[in-house]
Amino acid sequence: MPPKKRQTGTTPNKEVKTGVKSVSPDKKENAQLSVKKHKEKDEDFVALCRTLQVTDAVCDHAWTFWKSIPKSMEDTPDTQRRMWGVCLYVTASNMDVASFTLTQVQKAVALNVKQFLSLVRKLDENLDTISHRLHSVLTRLEKRYDVMLALYQRFEKTCMKIFSADSVKEKEMQQISWTMFLLAKGRALQMEDDLVIAFQLLLCVLGFLIKRCPADALQPLYQSSISKAQSPPTRTSRRNQSKAKARPPEPELDLELLDSLCKENDCNPEEVKNVYQTSFCAFLESMDLSRSPDIPQASELSRQYEEDYLRTREFDGRLFLNGDETLLAPVSSPSQTERTPKKNPPEEDAVLIPPQTPVRAAMNSIQQLRLDLTSTGDQPSANLGVYFKNCTVDPTEGVLRRVNSLGQRFGQRFCQAVGPRCEVLGSQRFTLGVRQYYKVMESMLKSEEKRLSVQNFSKLLNDSTFHTSLLACALEVVMATYGGHGVKTGGYSHATGGAGEPAETDLCFPWILDVFELAPFDFYKVIESFIKAEPSLSKDIVKHLEICEHLIMETLAWRTGSLVFELLKQAQEEGSAEQPEIPATFNQPLQHNHTAADLYLSPVRPGHRVLPPPACPGTPTSQAALPQAQTPQHPRSNSLSLFYKKLYRLAYTRLKMLCSYLLSSNPELEPIMWTLLQYTLQHQYELMKDRHLDQLIMSAMYAICKVKNVDLRFKTIVTAYKNMPNANQETFKHVLISEGQELRGPHHDSIIVFYNQVFMQKLKINILQYSSPRPPTLSPIPQIPRSPYKFPSSPHRVPGSNNVYISPLKNPRMSPGIMTPRSRMLVSIGESFGPTNRFQQINQMVNSSDCSVKRTLDLGSAPKPLKRLRFDTDGQDESDGSKTGGESTLIQKLAEMSSTRCRMQEQKLKEDAESGKE
Repeated sequence: MPPKKRQTGTTPNKEVKTGVKSVSPDKKENAQLSVKKHKEKDEDFVALCRTLQVTDAVCDHAWTFWKSIPKSMEDTPDTQRRMWGVCLYVTASNMDVASFTLTQVQKAVALNVKQFLSLVRKLDENLDTISHRLHSVLTRLEKRYDVMLALYQRFEKTCMKIFSADSVKEKEMQQISWTMFLLAKGRALQMEDDLVIAFQLLLCVLGFLIKRCPADALQPLYQSSISKAQSPPTRTSRRNQSKAKARPPEPELDLELLDSLCKENDCNPEEVKNVYQTSFCAFLESMDLSRSPDIPQASELSRQYEEDYLRTREFDGRLFLNGDETLLAPVSSPSQTERTPKKNPPEEDAVLIPPQTPVRAAMNSIQQLRLDLTSTGDQPSANLGVYFKNCTVDPTEGVLRRVNSLGQRFGQRFCQAVGPRCEVLGSQRFTLGVRQYYKVMESMLKSEEKRLSVQNFSKLLNDSTFHTSLLACALEVVMATYGGHGVKTGGYSHATGGAGEPAETDLCFPWILDVFELAPFDFYKVIESFIKAEPSLSKDIVKHLEICEHLIMETLAWRTGSLVFELLKQAQEEGSAEQPEIPATFNQPLQHNHTAADLYLSPVRPGHRVLPPPACPGTPTSQAALPQAQTPQHPRSNSLSLFYKKLYRLAYTRLKMLCSYLLSSNPELEPIMWTLLQYTLQHQYELMKDRHLDQLIMSAMYAICKVKNVDLRFKTIVTAYKNMPNANQETFKHVLISEGQELRGPHHDSIIVFYNQVFMQKLKINILQYSSPRPPTLSPIPQIPRSPYKFPSSPHRVPGSNNVYISPLKNPRMSPGIMTPRSRMLVSIGESFGPTNRFQQINQMVNSSDCSVKRTLDLGSAPKPLKRLRFDTDGQDESDGSKTGGESTLIQKLAEMSSTRCRMQEQKLKEDAESGKE
């Protein structure tokens, strides 16, 4: 059976996890399989069922499932037996019948965890093979395995530094340490797949056992750490004996030992100390180990873990100690294998760079985050205080009160998700988020002051939504640094994890939005400005925030009650709906001047331009109309304008990628599909309510292929969609069909049902126009600019391609005057210049450069200079690609080459004159 939420035994002192119910074992009368009832089935299959002790019902359903699998997956008898095991697992999971553990079925069919999960997902060729619930279980199981594997790999290296290699007790202490950690992780932690907290708990276990371990079994570093703890107690006089008896026992936590462990493992001592004093001490109390000076018995620890393992029905973590094949690390998985240590150049000291393991990467990221926020206080800085005082209405009191209120709410929800004893951990992370919040706010205000030449930001700084969004973004950075960079994909139905299943208790985005009750559209407004205001963000965090922005655009912003629908309705009434943009190239920067201040004060600010009113639905010929400046201006939402521009770019990029996979021989269909998709997003945006952008993309593809008589089945589209980096099976399996009645609730089904019953019915007239002799005018392709979140030196993948990347031209580090054989033509001054064709080569080089510069600069009438983008940290103006000072790099190169040419000509004439004299 797949893993379920744990319940922590029957001991009264054990911490009981709320919202968790244990799995009841099978009834005795159903445990035995009746062979007579299954004579028509394969004998080996029935024998496997008996080995796993499944019921007759599970055997029947699994056999039916097996018979429905395509014959192409039955290549060898060995594969057949493995498929049987997978069918039994899927069937037992869907029927919620606990009869075997994951490790038991793995051993029965000789598969490790990764192979087993891969084979389960391989069965998902039909739309309804794997249920939504089972998919969630598999995802959590895989994440838990990855965390356990990373922890065990780090555990092995740490033990080598702690325990003496020639000690008899080395293996025994490793077994006791790991088993005790597995037991503590299952009983003390509510979130077992949190890598950072689990690793901190592992250090607590090691610290507890080191103090009880014989000195000769430890390495010298830890021998000195425990010598003081194991020294005999001093003798007290009779006069003070009564006072000594009343004195509480010595605290179990050894701070010096803990500091040594944390220093060796790049871990924060304060956080580990908190985990020890709360979660780990509670576990020790429940096990009656807190006051015992002895090492726990390995057999007793193993027995108790066995009970928990059989209850959860997942993989047996003890098998890591034996190198069991069921838990082997996949050799081809780069995320789980360490990189080869690199050495510095030979002329320098050969110092090994530590390999970047998952644990080390997490610890380094946390350490870097804390280092970046060292100079930032928990209160507004003096500079922020000046900005606050310059406001018409001083926002200081409101800011502090809001931070305090949101901090209390964050702490409560953090404890609900992670565990009731983790309040201090939540407070530590919130403090880091507050520091990031103040730091970024000050950077934003400095940029706004420079841009607008004003110091009174009263309206912005008294906007509660702006502050809540900015603090939420800062906390998302902190949570992503600690807990990985995952998001809850398929978030449009994330209220619960399935029928009767509680919501997931992880901290992935959009968890922070639920905590602060913040609208996704409001959070979206701050993301780009936040990234540009904080240059110290790592590439992984920037990528994570970009994914969060995409998740908002594709689904979260389209939930029922979203502000987006209100703004769209208002825009249509005022005749300022968003229109397709003019064509552009792939390498243009994002040309807009909206800062967070603009977006949060929108739509109060008047629009700079207004587009013509949209045509009635069913007349897509008007889609090609370009913006007209003569239309009277209306109040316009800058936030909605920028949102739709980014939405169009995201939608077209994904459509182009799918077309490159499926319709490379029919490139003429792509602009037609885009026209239909753009029309749908602009005029039929109600189809996005509680749905996903990719559902409309796949439906538009299928509709155009259908009307153009191109053979492309929905199953083929879905198969290609699974290979996209943002794909999630919930997108095509769990599509909203109808809102339903109050008692029955919304009705969901597959994407094919959505197309037939909703998409086609709504757009039938529009779709059929593309088969007429006079089809609608095609919409212009949207601009696909450089992402504002890409680092200048990062390669850019060409949309729609698999392995084609474009790397920006890097500025030379050396002085432009220094010429090398690779960068310039090598000419030795003072010697004979050689054949005359050298001049021709130089002329061609200069002329070609001159032409390219002219082509670059000759753009007709000079456009009106755009305002410099705010939050620009590297001196690069993204609106036109120019620098703030100095000449263009191309102009410098041209002048440099012309000067070189003149010097060469003068040298040649001088040599000719001297040879003539001779």
